[in-house]
Parts: sequence; structure tokens; C-alpha cells
Amino acid sequence: MEVLSSLWRFRGFILSSVKREIQAKYRNSLFGFAWMVIQPLAMIVVYTVIFSQLMRSRLPGVDGTFAYSIYLCAGILTWGLFSEIMHRMVAVFVDNANLIKKLNFPRLCLPLIVMLSAGANFSIILGLFFVFLLVSGNFPGWAVLALPPLLLVQVLLSAGLGGLLGVFNVFFRDVGQMFGVLVQFWFWFTPIVYPISVLPDWAATLMQLNPLLPLMEAYQGILVAGRWPDWGRVTPIAAIAVLLCAYSVLLFKRHAGDMVDEL
Repeated sequence: MEVLSSLWRFRGFILSSVKREIQAKYRNSLFGFAWMVIQPLAMIVVYTVIFSQLMRSRLPGVDGTFAYSIYLCAGILTWGLFSEIMHRMVAVFVDNANLIKKLNFPRLCLPLIVMLSAGANFSIILGLFFVFLLVSGNFPGWAVLALPPLLLVQVLLSAGLGGLLGVFNVFFRDVGQMFGVLVQFWFWFTPIVYPISVLPDWAATLMQLNPLLPLMEAYQGILVAGRWPDWGRVTPIAAIAVLLCAYSVLLFKRHAGDMVDEL
């Protein structure tokens, strides 16, 4: 409650920082904020045209021209949110060292700014993807209401793990470099570009250790088949995410003074 209260008092600073981040990203560009639409729209069109029309890719056991394209976008888009939060959270304290040393504000504002900024970008991409689903006649129906709680679990998971590594990265800078390598393996160890059904039994069993597996399968089930998630599989991941967030906050508060000295 103390942490939440301090963040609420600095809500103006948090929201203005998110606004500045978005503005700085497109400042001095000819099209400005139009790039927020052009870039994700181009990505969706490329995936759709290449995989559904040129490569004629098909999802095993699922009929439909755009089934594999939707399956791929469901994984790529949500992975992009996870990856962006993780990468920025790992470096958030190091990248803002001058701000931390010069200004007096709750340091946990910085991870929250990262999460809100990434969420704003993702909401635009997801909105465009929904437009594509509507236009192509593949909107999943009422099952889409399951997306917000799934996304909340994913954001908490990425923020908890990213915040934990962010504290370690202040004292051991190899953490950031190592994470950049590991996240590439994590991507291919997650059923995003391929369904888990194509894997041999030993690989499918090993993949059950991946905490993103239930989330990705839930996203793909909703957007491809209009199927509600198996909440029994998602609940343990939600518990892990909450525990990681709590532990990362505790670790940060315990070492906040040492972090300032190290930075």
C-alpha cells in the first residue's frame, strides 16, 4: 500500500513521462504519429500476404485462408509486448542513472512508465489487428473478452522478471548482455511460429516448463478458433507473476541505496 500510495502521488510525473516518450519517438519525422499506425499495419499486411497468399501456409487441423497468419500474429504481437517490457525493464535503472541520482521521486515510477509506454504501443497494434480480423471475417467473438486478463498476467510476468533482472543488472552488467542472448532462445522455445503438435514428444514435454506456453496457447486459441482459455493452466502462471512482482519490489527496496551508489 505504501508503494501504491507513492506511485499515485506521482501520477502526473508518470503520465507526462509516458507522453514525452511517445512524442520523442516520432519527433522531427515527416509523418509524426502516423508511424504508430503505419509500422504495425505494414507488419500485419506482410505476415498476411506472405504466409497466406505467397507461401500458402496452413495450420494443421484448421481450415481457413488466414488461419496461420492469425496464429502467427497472435504470437508475434503478444511476444513483442513481452519482449519490449523485458528488454527495457532490464536496463531501466542503468539507462536512467542521471535521473535517479539528481531527482527525488519514487524509483518504481520508472518501471511503471516502461509498462504504460509499451502498453500504449501495443494497444494501437492490437486495435489494427482487430480491424483486420473484422474485415477478413475472422473476428473471434465473445472469447475476445478473455484477452485483458491474459494480457495483465503477461505484463505482470514480464515486469516481475524484468524488474528482478533490472536490479541485478545495476551490480552485474553482464546480466543485460546475457538476457539479450537468452531471449532469442526463449522466442524459439515458445510455440509462436509453429504449433506444439509438430514437435516430438520429448520436446513437447520439455516445453511445458516454459511459463509463456499457457498464455500463447490461450491467445492462439482465442484469435484462431474463438475458444475460451483453460484458466486452470493460466492460474499458476498468474501466481508466479504476482510473486515475481512482489519479490522484485522487495529486492529493489532492500538495495535502493546501494543501487544509487553503484550508479
